[in-house]
Amino acid sequence: MFLNLESYEFAILNHKTLKSGCKIEARQLCTAKRLKACLAIDLVVAWRVFNLAKLGREVPDVPCTVFFEEEKWKALAAHKTQTAIPPEKPPGLGEAMRMTASLGGFIGRKGDGEPGTKTIWIGLQRLEDIVLGWKVAISTFAPHPLPPPMSRVPSYG
Repeated sequence: MFLNLESYEFAILNHKTLKSGCKIEARQLCTAKRLKACLAIDLVVAWRVFNLAKLGREVPDVPCTVFFEEEKWKALAAHKTQTAIPPEKPPGLGEAMRMTASLGGFIGRKGDGEPGTKTIWIGLQRLEDIVLGWKVAISTFAPHPLPPPMSRVPSYG
């Protein structure tokens, strides 16, 4: 079977993400069927982490909305700038990847290079908690950045 360098890199980083991030070896699932189902989900997670790392390096200037949902990039930007209101325009994917990796421990010094899958993985996990906190804070103190809630009962008028 012929493997090019890109698929080899994917296999190595995917394995590392599965082993270190998803902790696939620590699973005690008893049957092959359960392990197979769990592995299928973990592979999707590992692929998303790898995909963010790869896209952030290759096309850093595209808007981060190609990977992050609106509430996630807004919460990330608000957290990193320490302001409640995010910027009008989404940051580039490379910048968003670096901000996410910094949540996972990436320092970003001059000689550090690009963030790896492990710091991105940890950063994405922390981002989930930040998004929850940001949504609560925004809905309580500044509801205008969120889309208006839709009424389930039609109004006639």
